[in-house]
Amino acid sequence: MKDGFIRVAAASPEVRVADPVYNREQIEKMLKEGQAQGAKLMVFPELCLTAYTCGDLFLQDTLLDAARREFEKLVDATRGLDMLIFIGLPWEKEGKLYNVAAAVCRGRLLGLVTKQNVPNYSEFYELRHFTPGDEEPTLVEWRGGYVPFGGNILFVCSNVPGLVVAAEICEDLWVMKPPSISHAEAGATVIVNCSASDETTGKHIYRESLVTGQSARLVCGYVYANAGEGESTQDLVYGGHSLIAENGALLAESRRFSNGIIYTELDLQRLNSERRRMTTCRVREPGERYDRMEFELEPEELTLTRRIDPSPFVPADSAMRASRCEEILTIQALGLKKRMKHTGSKRAVVGISGGLDSTLALIVTVRMFDMLGLPRENILAVTMPCFGTTDRTYHNACLLTKKLGAELKEVSVKEAVSLHLSDIGHDESVHDVTYENSQARERTQVLMDLANQINGLLVGTGDMSELALGWATYNGDHMSMYGVNASVPKTLVRHLVRYYADVCGDKELSGVLYDVLDTPVSPELLPPADGGISQKTEDLVGPYELHDFFLYHVLRFGCRPSKIYRLAKIAFADVYSDEVIYKWLSTFYRRFFAQQFKRSCLPDGPKVGSVAISPRGDLRMPSDASGRIWLDELEGLNPETKG
Repeated sequence: MKDGFIRVAAASPEVRVADPVYNREQIEKMLKEGQAQGAKLMVFPELCLTAYTCGDLFLQDTLLDAARREFEKLVDATRGLDMLIFIGLPWEKEGKLYNVAAAVCRGRLLGLVTKQNVPNYSEFYELRHFTPGDEEPTLVEWRGGYVPFGGNILFVCSNVPGLVVAAEICEDLWVMKPPSISHAEAGATVIVNCSASDETTGKHIYRESLVTGQSARLVCGYVYANAGEGESTQDLVYGGHSLIAENGALLAESRRFSNGIIYTELDLQRLNSERRRMTTCRVREPGERYDRMEFELEPEELTLTRRIDPSPFVPADSAMRASRCEEILTIQALGLKKRMKHTGSKRAVVGISGGLDSTLALIVTVRMFDMLGLPRENILAVTMPCFGTTDRTYHNACLLTKKLGAELKEVSVKEAVSLHLSDIGHDESVHDVTYENSQARERTQVLMDLANQINGLLVGTGDMSELALGWATYNGDHMSMYGVNASVPKTLVRHLVRYYADVCGDKELSGVLYDVLDTPVSPELLPPADGGISQKTEDLVGPYELHDFFLYHVLRFGCRPSKIYRLAKIAFADVYSDEVIYKWLSTFYRRFFAQQFKRSCLPDGPKVGSVAISPRGDLRMPSDASGRIWLDELEGLNPETKG
C-alpha cells in the first residue's frame, strides 16, 4: 500500500432468488477475480447470499438455514484470500431476523453490522421481515466463540496506516442522519455500503449525489455495492449501479443494468491529509459505543488504475470547464469591483504586454467596469516597449486594447532603463538579472505613477504559478494595488482567455486572443532573435503544466516529493521522460522554498479555487524555511543515480 493507496472493489453478482448455493458460488467466483486483481477490500450487495427480493420466503427456516450453511462455506473459502470482504445476508438472533453485512477476512468472521434504518414505505416493506439493529454492539455466538453484532463496529487494519472501515446498509445512507456520520467521527476513513437500491427514472443521479456527497462531507472513501440482475423483477428492476467515491470525487461507476465488479484505488494519505487540514473535521474517541476489530493485510505496491489528472486545476469536461471559467472571471471581477468602490476610484490602470496574464487582467477589468456601469475608456491600458519587445506582442497589445474599448497609452522605457543602467554603472551589453529586472521595475514605476496621476487603481497581472516559482521581479511585476490573477495558475489562465475568445462574439477580438494563446510565454526582457521571442519562460523554469501539477499536490494535499514524482510519471507518461519530470520537480522545490519572501508581501487579490498562496490566507509559510528534507528525499529518487 505504497503512498497510501489501497485497491477496493464493489461487486454485483448475478443471483438467483432464494438460492444461497448458487449465490455463494457466484460470490466465490468474484472473490477469486478480486484477489487476482489485487483488491484488498471487496464489497457485495445487501442480502446477496439469498437475494434481496425473497419477500415472505425470509420467514422460512429452510431459506435461513441454507443461508447460514452457505455462509459458513463462504467464510472458509476466504482463508486463502488477502482481503477484507463485506457480504449481505439475513441473520436470526433471539427470535428476530436482521439484515446484516458480514465482515470477513482470511477465514475469520470479524463482525456482523446490522441495518439501522429498515424502510417500510413505497415499494419497500422490510419491517414485515426484519428488525432494525441497535447502534451499540452486542455479541453473537459463532463457531464456539463470539463476534460483535450491531451498527457501531470499526474494522481496523493493524498494518495499513489509516485504513479504518465501517459499514452501513442501503437505506442507512438515505436517512436524515446516516450511521456513517458517527462512524467517521469515530475514526472510519472508508465507509462501505451493501445495497439493494432499485432503478426508477432518474434515481441513479440522486444515488450518485448521495454517495459522492457523503464521501465529501465525511472526508472518506465510500464503496457502494448494489444489487443487479437476477433479483426478482415481479415489481421492480435492479440495475447493479455500484459506485466508489473519495472525498466528493467519483472514482469508479459501474455500467447500469449489468452485473460485474468495479475497481479503483483509494488514497488513504490524501484523506488523512484533508482531515488534518480541516480543523472542523474532528475525530472523537469512540469509547465503549464502538467495538474495534483488528485485521491484517499483506502490504503490496500497486500499479495504479485510477486516473491521475495531469491538469488538476482545469476540468476535463468542456461544459464544466466553460462553467468554471465563467465563475472564475466573475469572482475576479467582483473582487476588483469591491476594491474600486472602497477606494472611490473611477479609473484603472493595466500594464498590457500582449501576453496571457495581462490579457486576462484586462478582460477582468473590462468585466468589472461593465458591472459598475463605468465607461471602458476609463481603463488605461499601458504598453511599455523595451529591449525585448517583439512586433507580434506589441501589435496584439494594441489591438486587444482597441477591441475591448480601453484607452491605450504607449510609454517606451528604453531610454529610462538605459539611463538607470548607466547611473548604476552597469554595462548594457551584459544581459544578466540586473539588466532584466531593471526593465520590470521601471515598468512598475511607470504604472504606479500613472495610477497616481489619474487617481486610478493599478491592477496586477502576475499569476499563481509564477508566484509559486518566484518568477517575478521583486518590487517589479510582483507589485500592484490589487492582483486579480494571484490565485489563478498558468494552465487555467490559458483556458480563461480561450473561453472569453469563444464567447465574446467579436471575430476580430477572438482572433487576437487566439494569437495571444499561440504566443510563447515570455517576459520579453532580452533582445529578440531574428524578430522573434528569444526568451521562453518554459525553457528556463520548466513546463507550467508540470509545475501546476506539482503545486496542486504540494499545497492541496501536502504530498511528499516521492509521491508527487510517482503520480507525475503516471499522469505525464506519454509526454515527459522520468528524467525530465525529476529535473523540473527538483527545480520546483528549490524555487518554492527560496522565493517565499516574494509571496509573503503579495498585494491583495481574490481566491478563486481550492489552492491559493496568499500570506494572509492559505499559505502561512516562513520566508526563511529550509527545503533540505524535501530536496534530500528527491535526491534519493534521481533516475540517473538509481540507474
